[in-house]
Amino acid sequence: MQTLSFTNQSFPLNPSKRPDRILVVDDAPDNSYLIQAILKEEGYRIDIVDNGRDALAFVETSPPDLVLLDVMMPGMDGFEVTRRIRENQNLPFIPILLITAHDKPRAAQGLDTGAEDFIRKPIEFEELLARVRSLLKLKHSVDERDQIARQREDFVSRLTHDLRTPLVAADRMLSLIQQGVLGELSPELSEAMVIMSRSNQNLLEMVNALLEVYCYEAGKKTLAFTPINMQELLLEVLQSLTPLAIDKGLELRSNLNTVGEVEIMGDRLELRRVFMNLVGNAIKFTDTGFVEVRLGTTSAPTSNASNNGSQWVKIEVQDSGPGVAPEYRSFLFEPFRHGNHKRSGSGLGLHLSSQIVKAHHGKINIQSEVGNGSIFVVQLPMQQPR
Repeated sequence: MQTLSFTNQSFPLNPSKRPDRILVVDDAPDNSYLIQAILKEEGYRIDIVDNGRDALAFVETSPPDLVLLDVMMPGMDGFEVTRRIRENQNLPFIPILLITAHDKPRAAQGLDTGAEDFIRKPIEFEELLARVRSLLKLKHSVDERDQIARQREDFVSRLTHDLRTPLVAADRMLSLIQQGVLGELSPELSEAMVIMSRSNQNLLEMVNALLEVYCYEAGKKTLAFTPINMQELLLEVLQSLTPLAIDKGLELRSNLNTVGEVEIMGDRLELRRVFMNLVGNAIKFTDTGFVEVRLGTTSAPTSNASNNGSQWVKIEVQDSGPGVAPEYRSFLFEPFRHGNHKRSGSGLGLHLSSQIVKAHHGKINIQSEVGNGSIFVVQLPMQQPR
């Protein structure tokens, strides 16, 4: 703790309609009340605590718009308070302004810990107010961005739900018409109904995928983890997609029994969706040759150092298609993005697959060479981390 001193400067009033809430944390009462007097004149609402633990409790129960935090305090210093605030994922974004009498290396330590800015003692009125205004502007900007994101997510959720209902109804009606429930169809009308039904199904699948993507991105998706026999799951996928491969004259290969029985913990329906999409895409974008699915085990990916030594499942889906150009690979798993192919698709399938794999603490990537096909590689831990 060190006593503050201020240069004598005047400052304007803040005409803000809703007072911003600022928490001042300093073990020296004189410093706290001097800062309080200055900021109250600007129209801010000020709360004061004199130690780090009380500051953390205050922030958790009533998050302020800004924290002014003295670095040197007994018990828990400002660096530790900053670190703990940033580790709390349940808190909104709260800018932290450190007050320090130290040199640049110590100030840099505070920024590395998670503070947005620092100010040195002795403090000038205008500098303090300028930094406070700047950080509050940042806070309001982040809050506005988050609000827009929430509104967008809510809009997507409502839109997909509202779209899905009439599409399901149309699908059922088209099915009844094709069955002749409403009368016999002429060959021309029957062909038209097939096209309409297929188009409606494609749109329904896109809406369903969009709804699933929203659930994952909004953190509203709940997975049901159960033991999964990977050979059985992949064989089921291959059996379902074999007719598509036969229609295109493709060889659908599998190499699933080289490692014995492989069982992992995961959500069976969601993982089935991943491999239906990967194998289905491989068939869709391959005109001649083959599609092959391989199953094996491996050690943890190098980026998962904490899991080194544990066993992972590795599934590869290879095709002899046109391949993906390098400039497209970096965003291939982003929503509404396509590779270098010109065929129809929503651009959601690979993004949703990556979300599902990520939710299983796994990894998905692509190896490809233009003209020589692609290999999509999925790696999943056999046991989910606790």
